[in-house]
Order: sequence, then structure tokens, then C-alpha cells
Amino acid sequence: MHVVAATLSEAKRQFDIDGYAIFPDVLDQPLITEASDHIAWLMEKNPGLRPEQLHHWLVRDDPFWVRLVSDDRLLDIVEQFIGPNIALFASHYICKMPFTGQPVLWHQDGSYWPLEPMEVVTLWLAVDDSLPENGCMRVIPGTQSVELKEHVVNDKVESVLSSEIPAENVDESKAVDLVLRKGSVSVHHPNIIHGSNANTSPLRRAGLTIRYIPTTTRLTKPEFGALFLLRGQAVPGINEYLDKPRFDSSRHFAFRGSEAWV
Repeated sequence: MHVVAATLSEAKRQFDIDGYAIFPDVLDQPLITEASDHIAWLMEKNPGLRPEQLHHWLVRDDPFWVRLVSDDRLLDIVEQFIGPNIALFASHYICKMPFTGQPVLWHQDGSYWPLEPMEVVTLWLAVDDSLPENGCMRVIPGTQSVELKEHVVNDKVESVLSSEIPAENVDESKAVDLVLRKGSVSVHHPNIIHGSNANTSPLRRAGLTIRYIPTTTRLTKPEFGALFLLRGQAVPGINEYLDKPRFDSSRHFAFRGSEAWV
């Protein structure tokens, strides 16, 4: 089980050494309750999607989602890792329902992403308590220094990504469980080998992945993500950013502060 660093400087030092860090109790519980309600709303609106697949294309016209990922408490953490000019590249709720939640096979995020250069950091926000029994994220510390590996299709196991790093490249004996209380976040490097087990427990495990890039990083396939400038300045000629969506009560999830998004 992961031991939480006591200070920001210790967390950054752990990130440099291990490829991840944990920040406890970042967001307030009323906002986390809204995020949980948002997941239920998205599932109702998208009955054809598994709850593990509430993905980045849904972000583009969702004011609450953009409000959530642009929360200053999250961006203050992100700024320590990638600097003051911050954009959203993609975001994805992975909601593992009780007893049926799919695993995420061992992988490196950067192997999937069309980013140049590969300067990006992921915040993983716990919407529910994330525990070994309900399929919390697991990482192999230190593998952020491993070059990106080619992934192979695995159609023998029903999983979130349907692909994985070949087993010979993974030393599962070194895996660490990232146990998070709801409202806490972990931060991880695009090269770190990580995954999670299936949820066979009666407890739901919902988390939100948020992929942040400095505005010097180019998304080479814009259709792949949901590009929003969240803090600081854009770099001319690098990316075209979306306008933040305007709240429409007839189409969007209702949330506190929505009047500022009209």
C-alpha cells in the first residue's frame, strides 16, 4: 500500500523517484457528490456505453465536466509538474460497478497518445473510495524510466483497454496499490506501468482520469481528445482550443455555480 507524502516537495520528490504521488483530500465532499451524480446522469444519457467508458468525447459539450477538471485546487497541483500554462488533453470516467467492473490491464498511457513531445501528467480523482477490494489503481514504482513499449491485443479478458504490455515486461511482484479516499487524487507519469483489477466487491469504484498538458505540447490528432485551455497562455501554432461549453438546463447536468457558465 502506498504511503502518502507529507508535503508538496516530498510528493514531487516521490514522483521523480517512483513516477507517482498522492495528494489526499483535495476536493470537498459536496463537489465529489456532484461528480458521483454526474456519473449517474452520464450513464442514463449514454445507455449504450459501459460505465468504464465515459470518455473524452463527452467532455466537449459538458459544462460540469469542464468546471470539474478546471478546479483551481487541481490546477495548483498540476502546475507543480508541468508549469503555469495548462491545457486539458483528455478526461475519462472509469466507473467499475459492483461485482462486474472490468480490469485495466498493465499498460503505459503514453503508448496510446498522439502527443509531441510526450510532456503530460495524469491526475486520477477518486469519486469513490478506491481500495484493493474494489479494483484500485496499481502501479509499478520506478517504471516511469522505462521506454514506451508496444502493447498487444488481449481479447481473452474483457477489459477497459483490450490491450496490454506483454507479461515479460511486467514485474507484478513490485506492484503498489494506490488507496485513495474519495476527493483525493494521485498523479502519475505517462510511462509508468500501471493497471487495476476487476471489481468483484459490492462497492462501486469510480474515478476520473484527467490528462493535462503544457501548452507547448501538441495534440497531433485533435479528434482524439478534448482540448481546453485551462490556465495561462496558449502558444501560437501549437493547438486549437475549444470554447468552453455554455450551460443549458435542457441539455446539461445541473450543478452548483452553473449560472456562471450560461
